[in-house]
Amino acid sequence: MSNNSYRVGIVGATGAVGQELIALLQAHAFPLAELRPLASARSAGKSIEFGGKKITVQEARPDAFAGLNVCFFAAGGSVTKALAPEAVKRGCLVIDKSSAFRMDPDVPLVVPEINPDALRRHKGIIASPNCSTAVALMALFPLHQAFGLKRVVFSTYQSVSGTGADAILELEQQTQAHAAGHPLTREVYPHQIFQNLIPHIDSFGADGYTGEETKMCIESRKILGLMDLKVSATCIRVPVVRAHSVSINAEFARPVTVEAARQAIAAFPGAELIDEPARNAYPTPLAYSRQEKCGVGRIRLDTALDNGLALWVSGDNLWKGAALNAIQTAEKIIAMGLPLKA
Repeated sequence: MSNNSYRVGIVGATGAVGQELIALLQAHAFPLAELRPLASARSAGKSIEFGGKKITVQEARPDAFAGLNVCFFAAGGSVTKALAPEAVKRGCLVIDKSSAFRMDPDVPLVVPEINPDALRRHKGIIASPNCSTAVALMALFPLHQAFGLKRVVFSTYQSVSGTGADAILELEQQTQAHAAGHPLTREVYPHQIFQNLIPHIDSFGADGYTGEETKMCIESRKILGLMDLKVSATCIRVPVVRAHSVSINAEFARPVTVEAARQAIAAFPGAELIDEPARNAYPTPLAYSRQEKCGVGRIRLDTALDNGLALWVSGDNLWKGAALNAIQTAEKIIAMGLPLKA
């Protein structure tokens, strides 16, 4: 193995995010000496295609991590909690998309464009944020740099792919049933998603907020390093297949202007400014599906907040919200000259 190539595993390789990881590793020409796809016992023995070759999927078990430099975890929190420490014991760095370790004080929660220095403090596990948090912060962080963030209100418009393949199928089946005049059935969501909005993502807490809403609040504070930031969120599932959108109302410590905000967004590597209302130019989830940057537009002065801005952002929840952020994290570790291992 070359000093500049790495043995890489993917836990959950046959799932939606795992498949995106495989495609992005190839698109980014990530320096691979080996790709080791891992999944549940049910999926072991299947094959995935990479670089024109078929690779057999192995069962994700402790001994499967031997010899790996890094493993991307694209499975649920229970899988990560069980297997991530085993991977670290074997010298394998874990980059995880689940919520299992995000708020652990010993685990960096990283968006590479925002807080890369946190990577220097990892102890074998690095967490990626919730998909809506990642997308929202691509718009909010450059504005925080410019004006100093004081408080923020998020309203999300989250695609069904955030729930998984079964949810995509349910939306498709309901759409087809409606067109054919047949009854609409549902199993994934508590209400019909076709032609509907569901203000319910994750379970409800005692305070009336859902888990998704709470994640956006606490994760934003940790990533931005603003532990006292005032944050509120309302998260909504919408009948869109892919890419999340977020409406943001933010108050800042310093005076704001729309032009300065646009300049800050345009200069930020994770965002693309699309803000020409007269030409109907603004981000949409369809336009930002399978795009590496998040689109930001509808920037205007907020009429209810002092030093406030209102804006809109769309970004791919399977890319920047999951697979892409993980790969960018590994690439940033390499670029910083840090060892890509536990």
